[in-house]
Amino acid sequence: MDRLKVYIIGATGLVGQRYVQLLADHPWFEVVGLAASEKSAGKRLAEAGWVLDEAPPPSLADMKIEKLDVDKVPKVDFVFSALPSEVAAKVEPALAARGHVVLSNSSNMRMDPDVPLIVPEINPEDLKLVEEQRRTRGWSGAVVKKPNCTTTILNLPLKPILDEWGIRAVHVVTMQALSGAGYAGVPSVAILDNLIPHIRGEEEKVVAETRKILKRDFEIYATTTRVPVLDGHTEVVYVDTERDFDETAVAEALAKFKGLPQELGLPTAPQRPIVVRSQADRPQPRLDRWEGRGMSVVVGRVRRLAPRKLAFVVLGHNTVRGAAGNSVLTAELMAKLGVR
Repeated sequence: MDRLKVYIIGATGLVGQRYVQLLADHPWFEVVGLAASEKSAGKRLAEAGWVLDEAPPPSLADMKIEKLDVDKVPKVDFVFSALPSEVAAKVEPALAARGHVVLSNSSNMRMDPDVPLIVPEINPEDLKLVEEQRRTRGWSGAVVKKPNCTTTILNLPLKPILDEWGIRAVHVVTMQALSGAGYAGVPSVAILDNLIPHIRGEEEKVVAETRKILKRDFEIYATTTRVPVLDGHTEVVYVDTERDFDETAVAEALAKFKGLPQELGLPTAPQRPIVVRSQADRPQPRLDRWEGRGMSVVVGRVRRLAPRKLAFVVLGHNTVRGAAGNSVLTAELMAKLGVR
């Protein structure tokens, strides 16, 4: 098929740069424009504060950053948004009202009942909410959200557990990377030789978003912390299941789990969305965050603590699977299914 036109807004932040990285040479999508704040407008992408380890993609390095203006966003197939939530709350509905389909990283609107909150392997059927959203809001476009990065990483292993053994309650403690707070999000003097045992608003997001994605009202208790790791959120998870299990069977079910993106062979879909490690000291951020090009989550320490008491550790790349990569995969799914 002809490559679909895409536009990235908030293109100079950490997640915006991940969008650039993932979309620069995408087989289905062509980046036709980049937009950001007035501070970056007029600069070449390579001059606009690039901070990822890899250099800016050569195909886009010389593209000029435009000042974000809702009225000047060109007609494209998808707009990828990495805007701060307070800006996104105004810009994204305005774009949708003008006919744009927005794939958004920001937290605004996630819990609105007519807004799809998508992890493509888990709840692709929720893309049907696009039509309801258009009816209720009178938009010709749409806003589709990806969950909080912590929620996405947690929900991938919860889905096969829920399907096979049921879930009564989940307890999760997270150790979240610095990149999840943005480039300037945590001062170095606050995090070096330290751990911050609270991330504002994060625990509430994990609880509410998990219930929306999995369509269950089981108990969820979350404690979210920030640690001095650059990329990769690690989560220690305890699950009370409805039916008893064998830990080997759980590990096998996680390793075998696949969803619609794998069945359709979508370009950004990892072959295995969940990779299970048998080593006692895995997963680790430095060793495991790039599994599946950053799109797989890695599970280890799968244990049966008591009847119907399961424990495991899960790690995922927060700005790839937890952010930009999840939205790119969602756009691929929408393109394949004709949801536009």
